Amino acid sequence: MVNVISHFGVGLLIALALGLKGNKLKVVALLSVLPDLDFILYSIFIYANSSLSPAVRNQLFYLVGHREFMHSILFIVLVTFILWFKTKNWLFTVGGFQSLFFHSYLDYVTSWKMRPLYPFSTDASIMSAVYFFDPLLNLLPLLPLFIVILVNLSHTGKINGRFKRFCTFISNIDDKLYASLILLLLVWLTVMPVSKAFLINHISWAENTEISYQNTYPESMSQFLTAYSYNSTHYRVLEISYRSGIEKSMYVEKLSVDGNVPDAAAYVKRAENLYGAGVPQEIDYPVYSVSKTNDSVTVILSDARNPYIRDIAYFKSFYRFVFDRKNAEKYEVYASMHGSQEERLGMNWFG
Repeated sequence: MVNVISHFGVGLLIALALGLKGNKLKVVALLSVLPDLDFILYSIFIYANSSLSPAVRNQLFYLVGHREFMHSILFIVLVTFILWFKTKNWLFTVGGFQSLFFHSYLDYVTSWKMRPLYPFSTDASIMSAVYFFDPLLNLLPLLPLFIVILVNLSHTGKINGRFKRFCTFISNIDDKLYASLILLLLVWLTVMPVSKAFLINHISWAENTEISYQNTYPESMSQFLTAYSYNSTHYRVLEISYRSGIEKSMYVEKLSVDGNVPDAAAYVKRAENLYGAGVPQEIDYPVYSVSKTNDSVTVILSDARNPYIRDIAYFKSFYRFVFDRKNAEKYEVYASMHGSQEERLGMNWFG
């Protein structure tokens, strides 16, 4: 999977390709993992957010949430400006920019929603063109790490024979090798989004509707899961692939009511409004399930694709709103985020 090691490997590859040495090489490599340090800030936020107002909580989420501000274009520009202001070294600054940009782009092109235009826009988006466990994206960044380790071992005399000759050979062509690896990565990160665009266009034509590019989620290197609003009552969920086009289709009810709940639509609207006032807004195709007891009405909100996704996904969450039938102002909300255990949410999640 695309993780910290993968990001670091890409940063190291960029630094090596630019011919950076010493501390500059280390800094450019480390900048490739800088955006993921938002995990530290997000952990603090999770611990302290219960005491915040809804408006403050939302804004802090945009700033310190994982894959939020520290993965945005503005953050990349600010850090790049600081690098140039401090060093006045164009090559080093370009390396730092590329390292940061590739981190955000790799996350954006794989499988998690981001807000790249924050604070100018809070709309979340994703490319979802490359499978999270794509072998090339996960193995190619390891090559520069492997090569650097081997060369260092060779220089210290800890390896000899064929390995030493191999290291000498690599040292003689390292500039061309690193440039070739970056070119291969760039080609792959261009071909896959374009290939997905052709697939989406084909499926849209076959279904005579517009299939969302960003909401078509990769399940493997060649398969995707997508959906669209079929009519006023159902979604049509599709499993599609480069090889076969539409492989499987399912219909999912937008609203299901268990028992006699005459005011179900009103409770669904309340749940919709509450969800819309919070973050992170990960559900693309909302499905509502309504049931009642003597004292309460429960509305469960989930994504139409949830039952069919095989791995973890940004939209694999559900929210359970429990409304008191006697007191219209009283309610509780529980959620399972990305397949985690259900927990009760604070009232400040929603405005």
